[in-house]
Amino acid sequence: MQITDKTVAEFHYTLTNDNKEVIDSSREREPMRYLHGASTIVAGLEEEMEGKQPGDTFQVAVTPENGYGERVEQLVQTVPRSAFEGVDEVAPGMRFRAETQQGPVTVMVTEVGDEEVTVDGNHPLAGENLNFDVEVVSVRKATPEEIEHGHPHNDDGSHPDD
Repeated sequence: MQITDKTVAEFHYTLTNDNKEVIDSSREREPMRYLHGASTIVAGLEEEMEGKQPGDTFQVAVTPENGYGERVEQLVQTVPRSAFEGVDEVAPGMRFRAETQQGPVTVMVTEVGDEEVTVDGNHPLAGENLNFDVEVVSVRKATPEEIEHGHPHNDDGSHPDD
């Protein structure tokens, strides 16, 4: 069976940057599972998955436009330390959910000063080329519930978060 809309595919991947540094890999754990056509993986990878079948291996370079987007410098802001009232310790690398005029945004703390904290609302891989090495493990037709919910379920039919 080929990967098409409304199929559930499992695949192993290794993700590297342009310097060949490994960013993430599924090779030492369960394969990644997704519902094709539901836009739950980066667009450039989902496009390349179309038509593939179990056993296929391939490499794909995904540009920022088809990955996590370009970096937007306006998403880097300095806010008063008081914005973190109730948080005992604020340190670089910590993530918080910030309420903005456009709705909730996840931000990462990049610098902490005595009076101010710098946060970055960009995805950590924004502006990066994403280089995937992929092996398709399995493909099956999605169930009506998976299509309705927009994501694959576990083999026993339960939700992945259960």
